[in-house]
Amino acid sequence: MTIQTNRRQFLAGTGVALGSTMLSNSSQVFAGGHLAEQQLRTVGLSVTVQERILNDFKEKSGVGSVSGKGDIFPNTQTELLSGSKAYDCWETIGERLPAMTVTNTIKPIPTSKLSNWNSIRDTFTKTDPRMEARAQISGQIWSDASQSSLWMVPTVYNFDSIGYRPDLVEAEEANTWTSLFDKKFKGKTGLNVDPLIAIGQAILAMNSLGMLDVPNPGNPNKSEIDEAAKFLISKKKEGQFRALWGDFGELVGLLASGEMVLADAWQPAVMAVKAQGIECAYAEPKEGLRGWSIGISMVNGSPNEDAVMAYADYWLSGPPAIAVSEQGYYSPTTTIKDHMSKEKYDFWYEGKPWVGAPDRGIQEGDLRDGGSLAERASKVNYWHQWPDEYDHLMMKWDEFLSA
Repeated sequence: MTIQTNRRQFLAGTGVALGSTMLSNSSQVFAGGHLAEQQLRTVGLSVTVQERILNDFKEKSGVGSVSGKGDIFPNTQTELLSGSKAYDCWETIGERLPAMTVTNTIKPIPTSKLSNWNSIRDTFTKTDPRMEARAQISGQIWSDASQSSLWMVPTVYNFDSIGYRPDLVEAEEANTWTSLFDKKFKGKTGLNVDPLIAIGQAILAMNSLGMLDVPNPGNPNKSEIDEAAKFLISKKKEGQFRALWGDFGELVGLLASGEMVLADAWQPAVMAVKAQGIECAYAEPKEGLRGWSIGISMVNGSPNEDAVMAYADYWLSGPPAIAVSEQGYYSPTTTIKDHMSKEKYDFWYEGKPWVGAPDRGIQEGDLRDGGSLAERASKVNYWHQWPDEYDHLMMKWDEFLSA
């Protein structure tokens, strides 16, 4: 299997052993000896494409061969759209589904094939009245109005914020998206290299600064994209950014060294820095959080459809999500509560104090930054989505990169 080296280093550094020991209490949820004749070739971020998870799936499902590759979303999207038949499923992010559905690159998965679907969280089936339907994950993953089949079976989700060094930055300074662009931190901030993330964050900041008034930062119009690009280009020329990061290990290293004191970040990166004994925290921006979900999409034409559906069902069985929950992500299925220890579930999902021995930088009495799942969900400003003006956004992003 080809998995990114930086993920192995992260797991080793946080004391999480590879292998399926942690998941060994999972019940056998698959049947059918024909799976031994199939293979699973998956590609996605190293968040979910982990050796211990793939090995455990192979053991429990009986699929004959299982392999995985870690790569960023834009790269995989380009590869699949070029006609690659190297994979059976893409562990994609919801915002990129429209590019794949319009080209018939992926194929829907019926919920009737998922024995664990009945435990899915309401986030993925119901509409949040604060946002238009297509601007949230429940309006992106379904292939039909009756919710009988899915373009993407969700496996992990989270609400993103700003990672910062509290020994170098005051919390009140970090608790706003404008901090990434504040001249006070010139040369010490970072942005994700994915334009669908970076543009939205710039708009959140510009809204707060009174420079724009965009109700849905995930779907700006052409003029709003133009203004955001101008803003980003001006900040880049001023030397605001230490890095445009796309690699987990790079993000952790820059925060840990203090070369970056603020960055739009994944919460597990913050946890990885803390595990090194270095102060790091996850901000609570006054403008709100960004929501996203990763899941399994079946590549159209795959000869291993049953293996893909078994893999999706396996992720919803509970135990696989322990691996990502203990890094700071959430499972879309409520069954995880039946498999995770009460103390850990209370900390990661219920916002209760940590009980027991220190673990990866978490000490007795610590609280998860941002609170419980319900509290954090209530603060989501928008979900990642495919913008109507995607081509224009990409053109302006290229101008930013070359500036």
